[in-house]
Amino acid sequence: MSRYLLQKPVFVIAGTTSGVGKTTVSMGIMRKLVECGFMVQPFKIGPDFIDPCYHTFVTGRQSRNLDLWLMGKKGVVECFDRSSWDADLSVIEGVMGLFDGISGKRNFGSTAHVSKILDASVILVVDAAKTSQSVAAMILGYTKFDPCLNVAGIIINNVGSQKHSNMILEALGVPVKKKLLGIIYRNEEIRSAERYLGLIPPIEIKGKAKNAILNCAKYVADQINLDSLLPLKSRKRNQIKAHRQLKKEREPLCKIAVAFDESFNFYYDDNLRALRKNGASLVFFSPIKDMSVPKDADGLLIGGGFPEILAQRLEMNHSMKMSIHKSIVNGMPTMAECGGLMYLTKVINDNRRMKRGRYSMVGIFDTETSMTNRVTIGYTEAQGSGELMDRISHIHGHEFHYSELVNVSSDSQFSFDMQRGRGINGKYDGLTYNACVASYMHLHFADTRILGRILDRCVHFRRR
Repeated sequence: MSRYLLQKPVFVIAGTTSGVGKTTVSMGIMRKLVECGFMVQPFKIGPDFIDPCYHTFVTGRQSRNLDLWLMGKKGVVECFDRSSWDADLSVIEGVMGLFDGISGKRNFGSTAHVSKILDASVILVVDAAKTSQSVAAMILGYTKFDPCLNVAGIIINNVGSQKHSNMILEALGVPVKKKLLGIIYRNEEIRSAERYLGLIPPIEIKGKAKNAILNCAKYVADQINLDSLLPLKSRKRNQIKAHRQLKKEREPLCKIAVAFDESFNFYYDDNLRALRKNGASLVFFSPIKDMSVPKDADGLLIGGGFPEILAQRLEMNHSMKMSIHKSIVNGMPTMAECGGLMYLTKVINDNRRMKRGRYSMVGIFDTETSMTNRVTIGYTEAQGSGELMDRISHIHGHEFHYSELVNVSSDSQFSFDMQRGRGINGKYDGLTYNACVASYMHLHFADTRILGRILDRCVHFRRR
């Protein structure tokens, strides 16, 4: 067990189900602790890209994902220790309902599972909308279901009125009342902007809308009291002085260009960190605004995001599309995930919105992207195939999208044989051309086998 786990408070914000307000409550708790002078390290359980951006915005510290399927137990604990060593405490937003894991038979990867691994105190968020006394039954069930889980606090959210609050309180037993940290009243004005994949990434939010995020966090913070969970010795800023030997700067092994703007911003910060740690220098560029791939790049990374939202602007940037196309044709190692895959097809066809349209994209792959109203979501597992991923087995990832590829060429090459999840067509994922792999599957570089393959190809491209 980590030495930090024994010294510093670790709080997991869990929900009875999805949609109970975990992100809003997490931001409120983080803001309150920051205002009290604590250095708060935020985390998110699961593979979500967007929620951690909100944590970072509120705390000023990079939020990181903790996902047992993608990272394994060792990877989760290592990430937690590395990220929280200089913080006073950690606040971790859960995923789905408290006990919802990878299957109905076991809770592997659930919020409860990660909470026990990190010996964390769970703060349970209960949505009181459309119920009153039944809230007591829900709390009783969740707190008794797993005796090994430390449910240390309760927050009741979405309460309609003082009368509604009184009815709930009358139904709660004394032990539960002692754990009650706050009652949050419904307020339509503090709702965060959402899209079909969840909250809108903060990078797309401008001006007054950013103040709305902080106001939302403050509204929640003003209605909760965490004093009962904070030991007296932890209420004062914990001054930690540690000597870390500075490594000498060295010539990078390769330079990787990373697409990052309003259309492509779904990256695990730990992936970018792993690339840097292992010898890659990263240079960021915008497929919307810039004219070409950065000069002297040895590799290309195009992450997920919402290319369909700004598809017209992507289409109009002909210079960038030509630059990316030329780079891939010339053999530049390229990894594209989800939104990146969509960008490398011939067309994005969106028939869902009022303003329908077909937008020409890079066209590396002879297929079209069609937006749908059906969500494809879940963890994935694949066997690597082809030159780039050959002999890499049990590759773990996840997929989450509202699009599909149509008219995929019959002679297409793939890098992943799907064993779990859908991928591109239910059997394969990772469309492959030269040294380019474009997949719906998102990967985490806690799997150093994938990381090693990418860096090897980039170094080879640099030297040729």
